[in-house]
Amino acid sequence: MKRLFISWLAFLLLSSAQAQFKINSKVIDATKKATKAVAFSDADAAAYAKEAVLWMDANNPVADPNDSYTKRLNKLFANHLNEDGLTLNFKVYKVVDINAFACADGSVRVFSALMDMMTDDELLAIIGHEIGHVKNHDTKDAVKAAYMRAAGKDILVSQSGVAATLTDSQLGQLAEGLMNSSHSRKQESEADNYSYEFMKKHGYNVMGAHSAFMKLANLSKGNPEPSKWQKMMSSHPDSKARAEQIEQKAKKDGLWKVQ
Repeated sequence: MKRLFISWLAFLLLSSAQAQFKINSKVIDATKKATKAVAFSDADAAAYAKEAVLWMDANNPVADPNDSYTKRLNKLFANHLNEDGLTLNFKVYKVVDINAFACADGSVRVFSALMDMMTDDELLAIIGHEIGHVKNHDTKDAVKAAYMRAAGKDILVSQSGVAATLTDSQLGQLAEGLMNSSHSRKQESEADNYSYEFMKKHGYNVMGAHSAFMKLANLSKGNPEPSKWQKMMSSHPDSKARAEQIEQKAKKDGLWKVQ
């Protein structure tokens, strides 16, 4: 499975099962190549992210409003549609991949397989982390990087340096580029901090962030060779170390509970 960008998943989770989530990887024949950098604002990032998410919504199984997954997600995040100055929208993809992501336009997509393995507190922490990436403008950087990688191959850019209008196929290319994007360790750590403060501010159990990281740390145990998960997470801070950071914060704040 190609990585779906959680922030797209800043946690960036993958299952060992065969990937089900779909992106458009069609190669586009273009007559020209981009020759200059594209001016990219927050509004540009949000617009391109929105188009890419609409493409993914149309090409993947989205849980309907009456689905138990949708009801659970809505119950958890009904009070966070407007969070920290951001306007957010949430949907569930019913796929076997373990993942979630947030985009520059405020779209948050959670995979049903992730919901199956995480408790409510853990989901709150994971998506709080993703909201942090949006708030910190990490998602803008990722969208621009994905756009420029695609532009180098297939996307036409006007001579003014303004980002070009994308075709349906090019949106698929952009989605693929976002899936292969990753954040820096500094950005991941800052999003971890945001998640912890998000949980604390709203009175949620911060232990959810700790146990979520411990589950991530245990995903690859027992594999004799590096798994897809291990290779993918090699650019991220160690999950166990991240859990330990949460433990330290919780103990300092008097919120640590023996699990």
